[in-house]
Amino acid sequence: MFDTVLVANRGEIAVRVVRTLRAMGVRSVAVFSDADAGARHVREADTAVRIGPPPAAESYLRAERLLEAAARTGARAVHPGYGFLAENADFARACEEAGLVFIGPPAAAISLMGDKIRAKETVRAAGVPVVPGSTGSGLGDGELAAAAREIGMPVLLKPSAGGGGKGMRLVREESALAEEIATARREALASFGDDTLLVERWIDRPRHIEIQVLADGHGRVIHLGERECSLQRRHQKVVEEAPSVLLDERTRAAMGEAAVQAARSCGYTGAGTVEFIVPGGDPDSYYFMEMNTRLQVEHPVTELVTGLDLVEWQLRVAAGERLPFAQEDIVLTGHAVEARICAEDPARGFLPSGGRVLALREPRGGGVRTDSGLSVGSEVSSRYDPMLAKVVAHGPDRPTALRLLRAALAETVTLGVPTNAGFLRRLLAHPDVVSGELDTGLVEREAAGLLPSGVPDEVYAAAAAVRLAALAPAPDANGWTDPFSVPGGWRLGGTPAPPAFPLAAPGAEPVARRAPAEFDVTPDTVAVTVDGLVHTFHRAGEWLGRDGDAWRVSDHDPVAAALAGAARAGADTLAAPMPGTVTVVKVAVGDEVAAGQSLLVVEAMKMEHVISAPHAGTVTELDVAPGSTVAMDQVLAVLAPRDEKDGDGPSAGSPPPAGAVRPDPPEKPAAPEEPRHD
Repeated sequence: MFDTVLVANRGEIAVRVVRTLRAMGVRSVAVFSDADAGARHVREADTAVRIGPPPAAESYLRAERLLEAAARTGARAVHPGYGFLAENADFARACEEAGLVFIGPPAAAISLMGDKIRAKETVRAAGVPVVPGSTGSGLGDGELAAAAREIGMPVLLKPSAGGGGKGMRLVREESALAEEIATARREALASFGDDTLLVERWIDRPRHIEIQVLADGHGRVIHLGERECSLQRRHQKVVEEAPSVLLDERTRAAMGEAAVQAARSCGYTGAGTVEFIVPGGDPDSYYFMEMNTRLQVEHPVTELVTGLDLVEWQLRVAAGERLPFAQEDIVLTGHAVEARICAEDPARGFLPSGGRVLALREPRGGGVRTDSGLSVGSEVSSRYDPMLAKVVAHGPDRPTALRLLRAALAETVTLGVPTNAGFLRRLLAHPDVVSGELDTGLVEREAAGLLPSGVPDEVYAAAAAVRLAALAPAPDANGWTDPFSVPGGWRLGGTPAPPAFPLAAPGAEPVARRAPAEFDVTPDTVAVTVDGLVHTFHRAGEWLGRDGDAWRVSDHDPVAAALAGAARAGADTLAAPMPGTVTVVKVAVGDEVAAGQSLLVVEAMKMEHVISAPHAGTVTELDVAPGSTVAMDQVLAVLAPRDEKDGDGPSAGSPPPAGAVRPDPPEKPAAPEEPRHD
């Protein structure tokens, strides 16, 4: 076994790998960019090495710096985690040439399975059923369009060189093919450095089921059962579970054997995942989609139902050990479900979020496991993947596991950074999820009904209570408090009237709210009684949290808001819908623009958001340039509407009022600095 292993990653996966290394008595080496100097994975490793500035392209994606760090610290092996260089065949070869063991499959297997076109041809030759689609590499736009028409609409455009939903486009109308092919090529090139595409038949309401495989270097290949990964948004998994309620033992065995044959066909070793798409009404008709030649984000659910530590077996296989168990020794016990906690704001269309973690509570114990890279004070940057943590529950059966996970998400507190924890808790209570009637479009169809409608009144009541408590004077040295300094709203001959505080929450109109008669404020919590019900919130700074949801309620200055509105009367401020980086600026001050014209692009956490003109007009202010880092709601530009007499002004009721944020159109998956996990 290796005495020292370098973990070439960050965040929760780096923390998770370090945990197993410590349990095995192996010294761990973390790497970090300047943005992660104080990160949890840096503190928990035995030693850590700086590898560059914040941009991933100058740090985590610089293979030579990782190899230098390994040499400096005496590491004999490199664990790549997932994302970054985990599926980079050149990096695997570079490790080998440097005398290091790459804890993953051979470079040839990574290269073969990383090319979706070659992968499909290889597994088809091994007898594995594949999704009907185009054949051959390097198809031009016209050839792709012709293949799509031959397959029949709808179709799915996919990059050949990478996964994780990047560059993936669902096309339902032939008339949209040319535009969608161009978009998919651009995103694929930016994400993977290769704009090669393939086209596949789209299966409506499919289920996404993957098989975990494990192979040693001595010819033994087994599978560890399946994971159901059908709950997705924008082709990104949000909830995974093992086993799947769709499969019976016969189908599980057949799909498992197909996965084993796929792994054998490329000479695979280590832990990997073979992904299948399955028509929900016909589980016997499963099709190979791709193979992920690395550990998956959702590996904990397999660990919990099999009792195996997959990171441990990655290390043992990489060290040359034989697998001591055969296929018949693998038994699935109970049920496990995982939810991915991401830095995104469901109330703002799931736009990426960011900020500093002010308060943190992560559930553990009683059948619940949390894999996390967070700690109080962590800075969540728009530079990296938005996934922050995974909350996993294991029970004797599926209903128990779901119940445990819902309760765990209600206990989860991440104040300072908007997350999707509350949304996931409600999703797990959806009748179709509870019954197991899943498909990959379910989350998108039902998302609107799983969002809270506005800011609850008790949130404003709690915020007002916090502010009123802050006004209370401290007793003097003798314990006496001047009663005239207590902010109780006492009036001579009148009913007490505590002050009303002007408050504002993102996405909601400002309100003036008095604290309720009954409340209790501590440094970390606030409890208020509203309409006879007691509501308790976690609190930190301007943030209040409950049941996985969080709200930032700030003091509203109506005078300043009025002055700002008057200064830009009749104009629209176009603001950043998320913290990130301005990557494209297509206009200049003084430019005349048409309604719907693309003006700027903001990118964050591998999402891009196009800022478009809400109506025809003139750009009167432009406050950013390409490369500018912006905060959420920061003004990017100001657009004055064209004079109505020109006949091209906004129609009645069409544009929002002056000062509105303009996140239009909906965001598209975009060029990341690193590929999505999966």
